[in-house]
Amino acid sequence: MIDFLAAAIRIATPLIFAALGGILSERAGVFAVGLEGMMLLGAWAAVIGTWGTGSEMAGIAAAAAGGAIAALAIAIVTVRYRADNMVTGLTVNILALGLTTYLMRILSGSNGPVSVHLDPLPMMPVPGLSQIPVVGTLLFSHPPLTYLAVIGCVLLAFVLTRTQAGLLLCATGENPEAVFAAGADPMRIRMLAVIACGGVAGLGGAVISLQQVGTFTDGMTGGRGYLALASLIVGRWNPWGAAAACLVFGAAEAFELRLQSYGIPVSSYIVQMAPYLIALGVLALLGRTGKLPAAIGKPL
Repeated sequence: MIDFLAAAIRIATPLIFAALGGILSERAGVFAVGLEGMMLLGAWAAVIGTWGTGSEMAGIAAAAAGGAIAALAIAIVTVRYRADNMVTGLTVNILALGLTTYLMRILSGSNGPVSVHLDPLPMMPVPGLSQIPVVGTLLFSHPPLTYLAVIGCVLLAFVLTRTQAGLLLCATGENPEAVFAAGADPMRIRMLAVIACGGVAGLGGAVISLQQVGTFTDGMTGGRGYLALASLIVGRWNPWGAAAACLVFGAAEAFELRLQSYGIPVSSYIVQMAPYLIALGVLALLGRTGKLPAAIGKPL
């Protein structure tokens, strides 16, 4: 059971990063439908950055930059030119899928994708704490980006509730006219929030490619951006609530992997549907009662 829960935490890590980024965007008033594309570009940039420089830190920085570039496109089109948030986000998701596939083949110089294989980020047990029975294995024996996701939850919860920048961001999603009257620029705040969303979501892509797999494959995010979007809705745009929802989806995927290893005579395709079926069920039961930011999706 302890190993199962620890695996659920590791599997939930990319979802947590994407959900944290989505909270930044949606609390500022822009729907975060493009999380899937941001994560995918981040996953690609992380592998190429690490492969090209030999530095995992450079790969992680490249992942944040890749996600931010995708988000910049969304910010310009939706905030500056007032396009529909949903259509723009979905367009970027499709664009990212085709672009990363194309770029991998360009790098190879042939019709097939370049083969990049990296050693996944290793476990980093916390000295002393990792030796605590049960709790040590569950909480203090993870790869580095998992710890960073937890730190991200703490920081975002603090920023949103205890800082002027966080309060301005939330006010922009609720009443941009009041923000403008207070002397701030709601358009600038939205642009920065969406770009920051992309940077954080790109780190979620880096978790998949650098920490979990060690390579890049076409469409490797596999819909995780949409699961993260469901998580932040279920979590009521709160970092801890969204993280809890991500852990539920992570547990579902961990359970799915164990079912397959036990050889239970159920189609693997049916089993792989479990996290998404859970997301639909939870949204049907809880998501409809969530109160969206009042000005989300409304052009300035």
